[in-house]
Amino acid sequence: MTGERSWGSRPAGTGLADLRRLLAEEPGDPEAVAEARRRKEAALLDFGVGESAVASWLYAKCHHHIPTAAIPTAAVVATGDGGCALLYNPSFFLDLDPDGVKFVLFHEARHLMHRHLHVDEELRRDPVFSLAAEVSINHVALRRLNRTSLPTVPVRRDGDERGKAVREPVGVDPDEVYRSYRDDLDEQGLPPLPYEEFIHTDLTVYGELRRMKSLSGEAATGYCVHLTGDPADGGSGAVPLDPETVERLGGEVLGEVMRAALRGGPQARSELLDLAGRTLDGGERLERMWGLLGLDKLRGSTPRTRRVDWWQRWLTDVLASKLEESERLVYPKKHGAVLLALGHDPMLARRGPERKKVVLIAFDTSGSMPDSVVEWLTMLVGQTDGVESHWLAFDGVVTPFVPGERVVGGGGTDFQNVVDYAEGRLEIDGKALDAEPDAIIMVTDGYAPPVAPADPGRWIWLITDGGDDWPDRHRPPMACHRVAPGR
Repeated sequence: MTGERSWGSRPAGTGLADLRRLLAEEPGDPEAVAEARRRKEAALLDFGVGESAVASWLYAKCHHHIPTAAIPTAAVVATGDGGCALLYNPSFFLDLDPDGVKFVLFHEARHLMHRHLHVDEELRRDPVFSLAAEVSINHVALRRLNRTSLPTVPVRRDGDERGKAVREPVGVDPDEVYRSYRDDLDEQGLPPLPYEEFIHTDLTVYGELRRMKSLSGEAATGYCVHLTGDPADGGSGAVPLDPETVERLGGEVLGEVMRAALRGGPQARSELLDLAGRTLDGGERLERMWGLLGLDKLRGSTPRTRRVDWWQRWLTDVLASKLEESERLVYPKKHGAVLLALGHDPMLARRGPERKKVVLIAFDTSGSMPDSVVEWLTMLVGQTDGVESHWLAFDGVVTPFVPGERVVGGGGTDFQNVVDYAEGRLEIDGKALDAEPDAIIMVTDGYAPPVAPADPGRWIWLITDGGDDWPDRHRPPMACHRVAPGR
């Protein structure tokens, strides 16, 4: 942007970690500061009432809200001492209308949350990702705040008559960036995505912008002081964002909003689902984080077939539930009282027959099977007390094997043979399974005619990468989960 803004400031990043100095500093005319503070408070109140639960909780956790001329616009800073503060330039807030103040605060809150979600350092330092973040954040801000355009501020351009100010948009316009992207790809003879697909997630925007032949990220730094430099790279204008503080603050905010959403808050639910949807391609760390927060419960679904890197934990939990002891140790009160009266020690009695639990593990040899899956299952079942394991390899036929042996399949896949063997209707080398399995673990790509076991509740299906998760659609559904290759 050329010309002069109607509000002045010192360079961003100058002593921003020294919050005490900023608090003691006089930022300008007291009446102007008071009006800017009023607009800020009104915007934050609107967030809490019906605009943004995330922004409301985030600013509630900022211990200080400081009017200052040390930055040109507004920013949330997170310093190394674990503190967090909102900084805002009073002159900038006075040049915005009240809804514009709300837009800027929403934008800065979203920046801090995205910094928490997208933690990859290399990604954050990529100027294309910085521009993608601006596009994505402003798109969401426009939609959630029911705006049709960016807020504006007065700017005096060189050559204007008597320095007359004209109003210019604040920040990056998602529609403008999309038009540039579309025109660039048209010139290259490449098909651009429709806008709704282009803006689908942050990483979709990033990936599509990288397809452009001519791209400049300079526009991203026009008003957002979070993007004016990185101290690690020698950037003098960077706003402090201590990674540990940001991680802690982001986690606390999402936890509070998730609790509000699970209590039935429609605003919190809508915003969380939108935020989660926009980070769908963010990798396994984000999937695990959303899982721990309870996203599946919020969506009203279960994580049975969701591809996550903690499938081992899922299998352990499911297997434990199927092997839960039906017998328990009890203290016979009447008999115990007699023993005590006679001077004998009391004894515990076992109710019900005592027996080992039986687990049948069947590996589909018709497709590729990650060695790590076999090794991990061997360790899991082998180290579980009171469990008797039976191992099978299957394709068109069923073959017992010992873990560690190399098994080569003969082609074709038939799940029914495993069902018949598990249920005692099929013999192998003249011998039937001499025990009734408490759990059957099937490791397969799922590509074979579906089966209907007599007791679906005992079956656990681990579907390898790219496989068919039909057991999850069985009625009643069977326990089913995807296994990423190499996990």
